Amino acid sequence: MTDARRSWLQRISAIASLDDHNRRALFAYVRGASDAVGRDEAARALGIPRSTASFHLDRLVKDGVLEVEFRKSSEKAGPGSGRPAKLYRPAVDEVAASVPERQYDLAGDLMASAIARSLKGDVPVRDALMDVADRKGQEAGRPGDFLGALAELGYEPMVDDAGGYRLLNCPFHRLSQHHEEVVCAMNGAFLKGAATAAGLSADNVLPEPGTGYCCARIGGLEPGPKN
Repeated sequence: MTDARRSWLQRISAIASLDDHNRRALFAYVRGASDAVGRDEAARALGIPRSTASFHLDRLVKDGVLEVEFRKSSEKAGPGSGRPAKLYRPAVDEVAASVPERQYDLAGDLMASAIARSLKGDVPVRDALMDVADRKGQEAGRPGDFLGALAELGYEPMVDDAGGYRLLNCPFHRLSQHHEEVVCAMNGAFLKGAATAAGLSADNVLPEPGTGYCCARIGGLEPGPKN
């Protein structure tokens, strides 16, 4: 399993973990604390038994929402106070996932980077966006495995009847509904960069406007069996 796919599945698990009221409350408390939180402190703050707090805190750790550290607690005194305490802190600032997979953080990064470059270098925003998207695509690409990179990014490539691959999912779907011209141009530049990184020609990325799938398709590749 690729790191990106594992990360997406972990986000899904994290959301499922927060379906429980106690876990949501514990995550909110730990996230808002100024320092790592112990089980006793969390139990007192939420008014729940220590055993309940411990169980749910450890479940949040297992699901990748919280992290654990061990250090001496200033709360403890007397026998056993020298032992490091188990403390919890956020592993993430927020928990979000989507089905099918979307890449809105990537879109935001591309657009913000393009605006910054345009302001700094007096370059038209569209030109800056195309350049930034191409470079980011090259960074996200995988040498010798273009389709694998696309699958990892959530595009869901599928063999089509035209002898190439249709991309069943648009990772920027919601944005493209309202800003189609900009988003599809950005997406095309990103895909061309990923194709270049894989050792292919950018011409393998073809415009394919339509609804219900990505605005680009992949041509010029030897298709594998249909799924």
